[in-house]
Amino acid sequence: MTKKVPQEYYNTYQLKLPLEISTIIDIEDPVYSLCEVLDHIDLNKYLTSGKRRTGRPKYDEEASLRIILFAFMEDGYVSTRKIEKLCRTDIRYMWLLNDNPPPSHMTIANFMNNVLKENIEEIFADINAYIFEEKSVDTNHCYIDGTKIEANANKYSWVWKKSCQRNIQKVFLKVTDVLSQMNEIIAVYRVKFDFREEYAVEYLEELLQHFVKLCNLDTNTVKRGRGHHKSPELRLYDNLLEYINRLKKYSEHIYICGDNRNSYSKTDHDATFMRMKKDYMGNDQLLPAYNVQFGVCDEYIAVYDVKQFASDMDCFVPLMEKFNNIYGKYPKYPVADAGYGSFNNYLYCEEHEMEKYMKFTMYEKASNDKKYIEDPYRAVNFPIDDEGCPVCPNNKKFHYLYSRPIKGNKYGRTEEFYQCEDCTACPHKEKCCKCKGNRIIRLNEELSQFHQEVLGNLNCIHGALLRMNRSIQSEGANGIIKWNRSYTRVRRRGLKALNLEIGLICCGFNLHKFHLKKKFLALAA
Repeated sequence: MTKKVPQEYYNTYQLKLPLEISTIIDIEDPVYSLCEVLDHIDLNKYLTSGKRRTGRPKYDEEASLRIILFAFMEDGYVSTRKIEKLCRTDIRYMWLLNDNPPPSHMTIANFMNNVLKENIEEIFADINAYIFEEKSVDTNHCYIDGTKIEANANKYSWVWKKSCQRNIQKVFLKVTDVLSQMNEIIAVYRVKFDFREEYAVEYLEELLQHFVKLCNLDTNTVKRGRGHHKSPELRLYDNLLEYINRLKKYSEHIYICGDNRNSYSKTDHDATFMRMKKDYMGNDQLLPAYNVQFGVCDEYIAVYDVKQFASDMDCFVPLMEKFNNIYGKYPKYPVADAGYGSFNNYLYCEEHEMEKYMKFTMYEKASNDKKYIEDPYRAVNFPIDDEGCPVCPNNKKFHYLYSRPIKGNKYGRTEEFYQCEDCTACPHKEKCCKCKGNRIIRLNEELSQFHQEVLGNLNCIHGALLRMNRSIQSEGANGIIKWNRSYTRVRRRGLKALNLEIGLICCGFNLHKFHLKKKFLALAA
């Protein structure tokens, strides 16, 4: 008789979790800091759950927002697939989902693209409003810095606007040559096409149709390719059609570039080619990138902006306007490096009652180089006589020549040009001017006054402290985002998509900073 073996209906992996997940999460976990901030914000105004009446119900959007912000708070930048995985494996994300099933990566991506893309700036402002009130953040001191981040685009997909403009002029010359040959053929009909310096595409298309009718061409049945010879009329037709298509292509390139930039990438039309610190080829190659601007107050990112300009000077005014839209005022002390010091920006500060704490290009020399400061041959150091004329070290007057508007100036300011009355046989000519004729100088008195004011502001004790804080706070924020959190290249394409990406990163940065400061204060107590 066989012996019966008893079966045991169990395994070693028994259910051990308590019914309340929150009892397992550490009391000092960052997820509680996130909930503290979001619980004081009205999230319903950003969500669209109540707007859908028919069809399949949407996934809980508030839960989606919480897990996305927590993921960016923890890791800096997270892909949607990683967020999906964390929702299945991390107990903190399960707690944030509040009994909702884990969303798929497509659900998360659709929520980000359809809801967060339009509301991320308001969410960022509301998060900052609570944090700044809780931590008494000083918004009068704003430390500004920009960083260029490489775009998600091909490195060799450049389009140069100036090259397109030159090519258009070359095509115009070729069009004129083709039209002259057409005139020889249609002369028997006593018809002549007019020549112009510039040709509109519509005008050329009209001429082409007229040429087809006159020569009675059937362009649809003509065989093209190897072994088939074209008639002179068909050859001229194909040449003009090719030039029309090239004009359309060049015009489209110039339109995409716009008025404020000189290049773009074919794989990301919003990206501009800029000079980066990271040079792959070692040949000073330009790369497609975006200029991301941060304004930091008390180690928190108070304002951010994404621009297509390679120069930081053009980014200062939009950043300050965005600061004013969020906080209802301008910072009294905007502190920035030499990339922001320009005549336009100084006048903008003067207009909005902001102190001038932005360095200018020659700030280091004007502050520390005694030889440069006391150089008697600098036009700024020339004494002015009673008639208002500068006088050189050889006691020769510089007489006014003309005034010229400053390039890119928005306030109508001009610079004045003066020429020395006589530089012949001057003993100072080798040091003063090496030109053959009389020396010509240009002066901008208002800009010189601004430079002196900036030197006085930055070289005092308060200015030295602000410069030191700027290097700690704004440079530190860029360092944490780019190197500590490994965000060195853009993931999305397009200006709006990148604005969403940077906005989420800034929200996560501020939430993480809020948690760390709260934790350090608890330890200190």
